[in-house]
Amino acid sequence: MTRPLVLTNARLVCPATGRDAPGSLLVQDGRIASLDGTGAPEGAETLDCDGYILAPGLIDLRASLGEPGHEHRETIESAAEAAAAGGITTLCALPDTDPALDDPALLRFIAGRGAETGSLTILPYGAATRGCEGKEMTEFGLLAEAGAVAFTDGRHAIAEARTMRLALSYARAFGRPIVQHPQEPSLSRGAAATEGEMATRMGLPAAPAAAEAMMVARDIALARLTRGHVHFAHVSTAAALDLIRQAKADGLRVTCDTAPPYFDLNETAIGDFRTYAKLSPPLRREEDRRAVVAALADGAIDLIASDHQPRDADDKRLPFAQAEAGGAGLATLLAVTLARVHAGDLTLMRALELVTAAPARLLGLEAGRLAPGAPADIVLIAPDRAWKVEAGRLPGKAQNSPFDGRALEGRVLGTWKAGVRAFGGTERRP
Repeated sequence: MTRPLVLTNARLVCPATGRDAPGSLLVQDGRIASLDGTGAPEGAETLDCDGYILAPGLIDLRASLGEPGHEHRETIESAAEAAAAGGITTLCALPDTDPALDDPALLRFIAGRGAETGSLTILPYGAATRGCEGKEMTEFGLLAEAGAVAFTDGRHAIAEARTMRLALSYARAFGRPIVQHPQEPSLSRGAAATEGEMATRMGLPAAPAAAEAMMVARDIALARLTRGHVHFAHVSTAAALDLIRQAKADGLRVTCDTAPPYFDLNETAIGDFRTYAKLSPPLRREEDRRAVVAALADGAIDLIASDHQPRDADDKRLPFAQAEAGGAGLATLLAVTLARVHAGDLTLMRALELVTAAPARLLGLEAGRLAPGAPADIVLIAPDRAWKVEAGRLPGKAQNSPFDGRALEGRVLGTWKAGVRAFGGTERRP
């Protein structure tokens, strides 16, 4: 048992309840006891928040962890360190590890390793197919019983229409979505950039942006057929977003997310063959970036995920076409999202909703809100405090940030998991 904690003089911002008002949070036994600080027992620890924002801990719907199989890139312990520094208290781990998370024992192992950190709840995805190879279906029922929050093959698209149809049907029986990487594989295999003038000038193998919309269109048709729930990951093109808007208007169970690179960067970031900006899907044209920003504001995009893909130096210090795709994103998720607030594209409430209440709502989680009885997973934010992303100085093992050198505003001052401080030190003042 930990001492009760009173966080005083805070601006409480909770998108799940619509609250944005001064308050003092009382935490007891790992849960929020009150929003006005009343009822604090004698001897409670007190911390003055100096008027900064207290919000629910972030929920990251999609991140790759190096463990098991690629611990040289990232371990669960190092990912937890980066997550706490970024205000993330709950993280959904992709199954395309080595071995893949296609066995109930592996899912329980990953969740248990998360609990051991004391700072991060890890909710594992179940692999939709054995080894995430797109061929043989896994045992959805057993994986769901072991804690799978959804089914996906991670950064591998479920390519065969018949397999995707079966996956949507089976997942529906267990109340879980299928999370799809929307890239038509035969068009995108081997691509290093988005097809167009930039890729041609750099001499890079490229895939058309239409490869995303083609997969989205097919899977919307399958969702209509099966009445299953398909969730599209890291949507990055205007054409795909138009299809998703129409599917939602038609009442289909279609949701989607995007990741910070797709609303903060465009394809010019790969100039000078900058491999830190080689991602999957690849960065798009400026028109697509603007379409993603608009979709965040109007609700066509349901939430933001970090899309954390740890890579080590040897993965990136290669010619651009041979370098591994992927960017570290845990420590920068909040600040890059807040950049859209500073630019006037999103309200603060909407920005925080996209990384707290929205993912909690999608997966039916208890987390993601400031309310009496809710878990005391909390982040303290200085929204205007400036800092600079510097690869080599980020928390955690993975340093391959596409935002390296980017000046940002919005700093995490403290993160609490179940009322225990996981980031920000033990001093009385933030």
